[in-house]
Amino acid sequence: MPGSLDPFVEVRIGKYRGITKHFEKQRQDHVWNEVFAFSRDQMRSSVIEVVVKDKVLTKDDEPVGIIRFDLNQVPTRVPPESPIAPEWHQLEDKKVQGRMKGDLKLAIWMGTAADEVFPDAWHSDAASSLVDVSIASCIRSNVYFSPRLWYVRVEIIEAEDLVVAENSRIPEVYVKAQMGHQTLRTKVVHAPTFNPQWNEDLLFVTAEPFEDYLVLSVEDRGEPNRVEEIGRVVISLSSIEKRADDRMIKTRWFQLEKPVAAVDTAHLKEDELPGSLLLRLCLEGGYHVLDESLHYSSDLRPTAEELWKPPIGVLELGILRAEGLHPMKTRDGRGTSDAFCVARYGNKWVRTRTVVNTLSPKFNEHHTWDVYDPATVLTVGIWNYRHRPCYPPHVDTRISYAEAVHLDELDEEFDTFPTSRRADIVRMRYDRMRSVAGKIQTVVGDVATYGERVLALLSWRDPVATAIFVIFCIVSALVLFVTPYRIDECQSPGVQ
Repeated sequence: MPGSLDPFVEVRIGKYRGITKHFEKQRQDHVWNEVFAFSRDQMRSSVIEVVVKDKVLTKDDEPVGIIRFDLNQVPTRVPPESPIAPEWHQLEDKKVQGRMKGDLKLAIWMGTAADEVFPDAWHSDAASSLVDVSIASCIRSNVYFSPRLWYVRVEIIEAEDLVVAENSRIPEVYVKAQMGHQTLRTKVVHAPTFNPQWNEDLLFVTAEPFEDYLVLSVEDRGEPNRVEEIGRVVISLSSIEKRADDRMIKTRWFQLEKPVAAVDTAHLKEDELPGSLLLRLCLEGGYHVLDESLHYSSDLRPTAEELWKPPIGVLELGILRAEGLHPMKTRDGRGTSDAFCVARYGNKWVRTRTVVNTLSPKFNEHHTWDVYDPATVLTVGIWNYRHRPCYPPHVDTRISYAEAVHLDELDEEFDTFPTSRRADIVRMRYDRMRSVAGKIQTVVGDVATYGERVLALLSWRDPVATAIFVIFCIVSALVLFVTPYRIDECQSPGVQ
C-alpha cells in the first residue's frame, strides 16, 4: 500500500460494519489478525465489501482501496475441516475502476459456531450504535474460574503474661479475630492470674491466593461501654500450614504487639511486650466450602486437590437461542432487551456474548465441563445487558409500575410545600384521600366484625353460632364414621 498512511479496514454487509484498529506508524506492511462474524439471518445484501481507509482521510469518507465479494461464491468450511488459507487480493480504486492501489491478505468463508475463531470474533448481532466501542470487548463470550475456597481453623488456646492498664481489678479478657470483613470473638474469661484460657475454635473462609491477613486482638472489657486493647498479632494466611487429613497441627506461641498509638500505652515499658498467645492454625482442605445453595450445588469435592477422584465423564452444553424474552427497556418506541446467558458448573463460569436489541437472541455456543459427581446441578440463566441505563438509580420503573401511575399523583409527589396548585385541584386531592381512608376504615370494620364472631364462637355467648357449630360437629362426626379410612382402587373390567 502507499506510504504515509495510518490505515484501518472496514468490513461492510448491508447496514452492518466492523472496523479494525488503526496503525499510527507509517510503514509499508500492516498486520491486524482480526476476525469478523456476520449472522446469516441478518444479511440483507449479497455483496460484502472490504474497504481500507486512512485515519486522516476518514472525515472525507475517501477510501484507500476496496474489495468486493459475492456471497454466493464464498466457500463453506465446517470443522474439523482445515481452515481456509488467507489469500492476497488487490485493492481497487473506488473512483477509477480497474486501478489497483495495493494488496490485502484475508480469508473469507461461511462457517459455524464450532469455528476456532468464533469466540474471539467481532459479531454483528452484538454490534450496535448503542454499544460503545470501548466496551465492545466486554460483551464477548468469556470463561471465568472461581478461586478455590478454604476453611481457616483458628484454635485459641490460652494467653500468657498479659499486661493490663488497671491492676486493681480482675481483667475480663476475650480475643477478637478479624479477617477481611469476617469478625469473630471468643467468650469473656476472668483472668486473675493474667493467664486466661479459652480453648475455642473459630472458623473463617478465605480464597486463594491467600492475600489476606488474620488479625487477633486481645481485649479487656473494663467499665461499661469501654474496651481496652491489650495487644494484637497479625498473621499472613500464606504462612499457615495446610491440612487435608485428621493429623494434629502443632501449636505455636505468638508474641503480642503493642496496641496502636490511639490507645494509652503508658503502663508498658519501652521494651516490654503485652504478652503472648498460644494458637493452633491450619487451612482445612478436607472439606468442601459451600458457596451456593445446598439444594442446587454443582460441586461437592473437598478443597484439597489431592483428595479429588478422577472425573466420571464430560458434560457438554450447547446454548442455542432464547425466545419470547420479556422486554427490559424501551428503545425506538418498542420493547427490547440486550441479553446474554450465564452457565455455571463447579468453579467454571461461562458467559455468552451479548446479543443486543432483540427478544429472540441466538447464541450458538458450546461449552464443556468435567463431571465428578452425578448428583450435582448445572445452573443456566439469561440476563439483561448490564450496561443498561440506570437513571433513576436503584429503581426499575417497569417492575415498580411507575409508568402506570396517574399523572396527577406524580404531580402531587413533586408539588412544593406549601402547595402551588389551584384550590380546586387541592380539594380534589383531599377528596381522593378521604375516599381511600373511608375504604381502609370499612375494611378494618369488617375485620373487627369477623373477630367478634370468632370470639363469640369460642366463648359460647352467641346461641346461633353455638347451634351452627354443634350441627357442624355432628355432621363431621357422621361423615368420618361412615367414610372408610382406606379406599381400594377400582379396576376396569378386562384389565388385569
